[in-house]
Amino acid sequence: MNFFETILWPLRWLVEVVLVLWHQLFTTFGMSAESGLTWVLSIIGLVVVVRSALIPVTVRQIKSQRRMMDIQPEMKKIQAKYKGKNDQFSREAMSRETMALYKKHGTNPFSSCLPILIQMPVFFSLFYVLRKASENTVGIGLMNRELTDSFNQAEIFGAPLKMNFTQGWESQNWVVVGLLGSIVVLMIASQFFTQLQIMSKNVSDETKSSPMYRQQKILLYIIPFAFLFSGVTFPLALNIYWMTSNIWTMAQQGIVINTMPNPGSEAWRARQARLKAKGKLTEDAPEAGNDVPKQQGQRQQPISAKRAKKKK
Repeated sequence: MNFFETILWPLRWLVEVVLVLWHQLFTTFGMSAESGLTWVLSIIGLVVVVRSALIPVTVRQIKSQRRMMDIQPEMKKIQAKYKGKNDQFSREAMSRETMALYKKHGTNPFSSCLPILIQMPVFFSLFYVLRKASENTVGIGLMNRELTDSFNQAEIFGAPLKMNFTQGWESQNWVVVGLLGSIVVLMIASQFFTQLQIMSKNVSDETKSSPMYRQQKILLYIIPFAFLFSGVTFPLALNIYWMTSNIWTMAQQGIVINTMPNPGSEAWRARQARLKAKGKLTEDAPEAGNDVPKQQGQRQQPISAKRAKKKK
């Protein structure tokens, strides 16, 4: 057992428990223990458990992203303050002020990565569970000899769940090749659509004019193709997990964008229009960024009682 496997040991044990419990549930309802469909549904059940547990983290991520948008004016002031200053003292000072701003508002730029960072250990734990099973090695938890043999025999449409694209190509199992090819296309499409709906509908007009947005737009066309590596390297069962998780993300983002859009974005304006049409939003409701009423004219200075008496 290598160092990485040792670190993931507790999570591997937990993944096995969830996977086996779902498998036992489906076999209780009369499904075959050796059926590939039973194992596929068990993997989907694992996705449901993992992603449901991550809902509080996702909500926290959304709130943090909102705070990041709120502090953009202050961020611009800090950037303008140190513009053109490349000495070490200025860079350190800018970094300190930026971190202090993040701390003050309880946010940071890495918050959007939190759900994916939490998911990755689960993904690799499942990878080790399935790899050990495909090597005919008994698991460390509930994955006993009987279940290990069951997984090794499991097929869906004639495609063994333990087989990856390369193995399918070498053995000329074109069902595996076709299924994994289709899954990769679906994963790339779902990832692209998820990011596209965020960037086109849930980003404020001010953010769209920033250089960072233009950089993210370039990544929109690059990042989804990382799934090509997953499709070729990982077994069919693991790709089913990742595809299901992607579909969950796409649906979740759609719900978030419709119900909790970022102020000033296209989705926010569409929601305001829906609420207005239903009579739930008055005409004088404050717009995004205009929640604080502006004072008209010059502020009146307080006067003393003596000066007030002279005026009379």
